[in-house]
Amino acid sequence: MIPDKLKARMKKDREMTSITLRIPVDVVESLKAIAPHKGMSGYQALLKAYVSEGLRRDEAVHVFGPAARLAQALRKRGVPAELIEAAVQEAAA
Repeated sequence: MIPDKLKARMKKDREMTSITLRIPVDVVESLKAIAPHKGMSGYQALLKAYVSEGLRRDEAVHVFGPAARLAQALRKRGVPAELIEAAVQEAAA
């Protein structure tokens, strides 16, 4: 079963926002050089792909992984959020 949060990410018409990032010039130049090799139209598309890739990897562990599912099950059973958070922090250390 795909979580609703992931289903929403698959929509093509998601709301967008503009942000400003300060990135070293040499990094932008590297992005511009690599983008065509990865079939991207430009460095911004490649940058978005890198951000998405890292975000999905981290979400798989921290949001949708076994520990997150266990924490959610414990919340449903009435275990206090503070206790769950403390246990998650302890396990991560």
